[in-house]
Formats: sequence, structure tokens, C-alpha cells
Amino acid sequence: MAGKRATKIAVVGFGPRGLGALEALAEQAASDAMALNVDLFEPAFPPGAGPNFDPDESPVCQLNIPMRDIDIRPPRGSRCGAFADWLTPAPGPDMFPRRRDLGRYLAARYDDLRRDGGLALRHDTAAIDSVERGGDGWMLRRGPQSFGPYDEVLLTLGQPAVAPDEQLGEWQTHAAETGAVLRQAYPAWKLQRDAAGWTGQTVAIRGLALSAFDVIRLLTLGQGGRFKNGRYINSGSEPGLLVPFSLEGLPPFPKPETAALDARFEPTEAETDAFARAISSASEATPDVARAQVSGALLAAVRRVLDKVGDASDDAADWLDREWDDPGSQETGPATRALDAGIAMAEGRVAPSAGYVFGQVWRKWQNALRRGYNLASTPPETARMLVAFDEGLKRYSYGPPVSASRELAALVAAGVVTLDFTADPVISMTGTGWTLAANGAGVEADVMVDGVLPSPDLSQVRTPLITGLIAQGRLCAISDGLAANVVADGQLLDRDGHIVPGLGFLGRLALGSVIAADSLHDCFGQASVRWARGVIARNMQRRN
Repeated sequence: MAGKRATKIAVVGFGPRGLGALEALAEQAASDAMALNVDLFEPAFPPGAGPNFDPDESPVCQLNIPMRDIDIRPPRGSRCGAFADWLTPAPGPDMFPRRRDLGRYLAARYDDLRRDGGLALRHDTAAIDSVERGGDGWMLRRGPQSFGPYDEVLLTLGQPAVAPDEQLGEWQTHAAETGAVLRQAYPAWKLQRDAAGWTGQTVAIRGLALSAFDVIRLLTLGQGGRFKNGRYINSGSEPGLLVPFSLEGLPPFPKPETAALDARFEPTEAETDAFARAISSASEATPDVARAQVSGALLAAVRRVLDKVGDASDDAADWLDREWDDPGSQETGPATRALDAGIAMAEGRVAPSAGYVFGQVWRKWQNALRRGYNLASTPPETARMLVAFDEGLKRYSYGPPVSASRELAALVAAGVVTLDFTADPVISMTGTGWTLAANGAGVEADVMVDGVLPSPDLSQVRTPLITGLIAQGRLCAISDGLAANVVADGQLLDRDGHIVPGLGFLGRLALGSVIAADSLHDCFGQASVRWARGVIARNMQRRN
């Protein structure tokens, strides 16, 4: 029985979130002088980095966080230290590092944990198909292979395979039947490799968020192009024309360029305390009450900032009301005007708009938002509203570096990128390609790249590990369109609302139970600490 053998833990999926969870577990276990055996199941190598931060990824892919804001503190006793201290040459605070460099750092932290973390770690490359409860604990399976039993299982899966939406499904059929070239944005190294054969062709890019910036860099800089004195210099190997588009048709707004510019949006300590109280209360309230509580705290900070550096603050309340009613819908085109306006605000050349200030203040409250929301038991309708509001503001809070926006403007000026078809164009499948039409004009695309991140809607997930747990009734959505129902320490709630003991679930696929889970900082935040403390507490109960 479990009490007569060493405590065994399995972590399925081991990117940054799995690493953060085990670092937290190692610290908690050391405090309690507890020995734990942990099996990690992660096909990718090295463990800890995950596919988004693969050390072998293309060097043109950047983080969307400047060094000044990267605060993933290493665990006690780590030989790596902070990322800024580990990285050589030493980066400046306004630099946006390469994702591959962060991946090397995370891999080094895993090596630290493996050598000195106090956990008995074993890495297995098996891709787990199912999790089932046996008499002695949890069993994992990969085809005919079985692993276990385990006292605790933690799932940190990242983005699993999902059913394609109607549009993408039609394109996949078109590609299969005609040989049309349809590619995914990631892994980036593969897209960069494939793009070497697209010289002179027209490439359409589905999505105009951060993934589109990666795709555009991979198809230009990744093919030998370069920027000089604000102009793009063709290599002759890149595609002839890039045509990004999305439903809204507008690029995300870049972050303030320097620490000094960013400091203008810093909330006061009193404003942050007021927001923390508001979000804690709002997370357990009805939607109307929650909206009023969050609005009150947010407006106070935004009006103060607008009075100092922005447009008239009288418009802030109207802007916020419209944002609640239809998140992410307020800005209008054309895309080139929005791109230029975002660059000018990020550089401090023009006063920030009300929307820009709301987004920057909200970005600075992400930790307070997670602390207040993730500990609550949020009613489904309130969860849907607050998640939609946070997701809508990502066009500001998760924006790219202003350097990437300037590159996009330079590519438009050079005729390599067109923004004439960005706003939900009419798309038809023709021959072995696609036609995009908007405003009486059309363009023929030889290649289509899908850069849209799927929603975490559990009903659309097709990964057997997830669908199996849903069929067992152990994994349930908090509400239609949202993700897994979990408690504060990450344990799942089953279809009857009961905790599934020892089955943890952290990350984006718990959106609704948690909020703002896409952030790198969330991987090393309090969600991991709460899970680790729960494991220790349950293990002590088993021993006693």
C-alpha cells in the first residue's frame, strides 16, 4: 500500500510550469525533511524549457517581456541565480531576450534541481496516453507500457491538440486534396526551414497577435533579411509578400520602450491595495457586482495617470464600460494607423490613449489579479466575464517590444508586408492556394500559415490523456467554453464537484478556475507553491 513504500510523484509535461512546480516542491520537502521520488514524463529535450523556449529554437524569436520585468526568482541555493545575472553578455534592462536563451537558462535550473534539489528525479520521454486510478494509487499508461503506482500526479501539459475550427478544418481538407501549403507557426525552426522554399511567393498569416510577429521575423530575418537605419534590406530569399489578417484586423500595441516611460503607468501602493481587495471580493460576486468593484479600483488609477500624461480622463469611464460590454472591440482601423499610433505611444512621442493606459496599469496588476482570483471559488458567469476582460486587454498588456512594431512598419514601407487585408477578409480556396479579398481588392496566397492559439475550451481538446479523464468524469469544465474546474491547490474537481485526491492540473487548461495563466511568471508563482504545499500535507497524512 501507499503507506508502506516511498512516496512517488509523477509530473506529466515538463516545461517551465512543471519546473516551477518541482522547484516549489523541493523547497517544501526540504523544510519538512521529506524524501520524494519523482518521475517526469516529457518527450521534448531538455526538460524544463518546453517547446516555446527550446534552446534549439530560431534565434529570431524574442520574448515579449523586457529584462526589467523578468522576475522568475530562482529557488534557495540555486547556482544559476537570476536570469539577468546568468545571461552573458549582461543584458540591458530594456532588452527583450531571445526565447532560446531563456530555454537554456531553464534547462540549467533543471540541472540544478536534479543535482541539488533533494528530490529523486527520473526523466522518461514517454508521451502518456492515460491516467487511471488503481488500488495502490494512480497508474499512467503509454500504449502497453504502465508506470506507477503514484501517490500524486501533476498534469502540466501546455497546449494539447484540439479539433480545428470550421475555417481551419476546411483549409486542412483543401491542403490534403490539392497539395496547398498549410503550415503551423510553431515549432518556429520548422517554419523557418520550410520557408526557405517560398522565395518570391505570397504567404498569408492567420492571426495578428504575438505569433504573427514571430512568423514575420522567421520569414524575413530568418531568411537572411536585415534591418539597417530603420529600413528593411531584402536578402532575395524571403517570400515576395506577407499578408497577415485577423478578425479584428489590428496589431497589438507595443509596451513602453524604456523603464522611465513604463514608470509613468505604475500604480501607487494604495491603488494596488485597493485593487487587491476589489478583485478578491469580485471573484466571488455576481457579474454586476464584480464589474462595479473592479471598475472602481481600475478607474481611480487610470484617471490619475491620464491626468498626468494622457488624454482627458473624462473619457475613461466610457471607454471602460464599452470594454466590459465587448472586450477588445474598441479600436478601429486602418491597421497602419493603429500600428503608427502604438509606436508613438510606446516611444512617448504622443500622449497615451485611455485604452493604452488601462492596458499598462492592468499589466502591472497581473500578480495581484492572480492572487485575488485564483484563491476564490468564482461563479461561472463571473469567471467568464473576468476572463474575457483580461483576455481583451491582452492587446495592450501582452504587447510586443516596440522594436518589433517598428520592424513591421519598415516591412510595410518596403512592400514586404501588406496590412490592406488585415480586418477579417473574405477568403476562398482556389487551385492550390487561397484568395483574400477586402475593400474591393484581392490577393492570391500560395501559402497559408496558421498563427492562432486555440482556446482552452475542454470540449475541443482531442489529446487522449485529456479526453480519457473527461470520460472518467474526473476532469470537467468550470463552464461551457472555459477550462478545467480545479481548487486553489490545483487538484481537480470531478463531475460531482468532489476533489479528485492527488490529481493536480496546472496551467492554461484551467482557465476560468485561474486567470492570467499564459504568463511565464505564473509558472513560477503561487499556484505552484500551493500545489507543493498540498502534496506535502497529503503525504504527511498518509505517513501518519
